Amino acid sequence: MSRTPAERFWAKVSKGPRPDDCWLFTGAVSDDGYGRFTLNADGHTQAIRPHRFAFHLAHGVPLDSFGDLMHRCDVPICVRATTGADTHLDPGTNRENMADRLAKGRDSNGSMFRWRGLSRALFADRSRLLRDEARAHGWDREDRIRALLTGADPDAPTLF
Repeated sequence: MSRTPAERFWAKVSKGPRPDDCWLFTGAVSDDGYGRFTLNADGHTQAIRPHRFAFHLAHGVPLDSFGDLMHRCDVPICVRATTGADTHLDPGTNRENMADRLAKGRDSNGSMFRWRGLSRALFADRSRLLRDEARAHGWDREDRIRALLTGADPDAPTLF
C-alpha cells in the first residue's frame, strides 16, 4: 500500500518542541536553499516547494490557487503553515515580499539578516546543514538546531 502525498510529506518534517518553533523540511534542498518535494500523478512528476505544499494542506486550497508565500521566520526550509496566528507562512505579493525583505534587513545591503551576503551556494549549504541535523537527530539536539537557525556554526570553538 503506497502512502498518500500528505503522508510522504509529513514523514519529512521535523517539528520543533516549542509552540513557535519552525517545522523543518528534511527532504531534498534545491541549489537556492529552499526545499523540493515531488508529487506524482497521472504518470507525471512535479517538483514543488514544500512550504507551498504545507500551505495547501493547511488551507485546503489547490496548489495553483495562491501566489507568493512569505516566511515570517525567514528559514527557507520551514514549512510551518497553519490557519492560526502560529503560522510561519503568509500569502503575499512579490512586492510585499520585497518590502518584508527590506524591513528585516535582508536586502543586499542589510546588516541584520543572519544569512546576509551569502552566495547562492553558501545559502543552500546552510539550508542543507540545518536539514541534515534535523534529519539525523530531529530536535533532540536543540542547541545545534537553534545555532543553525541563527546562522551560527555550532562546531566553532568558543572564545572563553
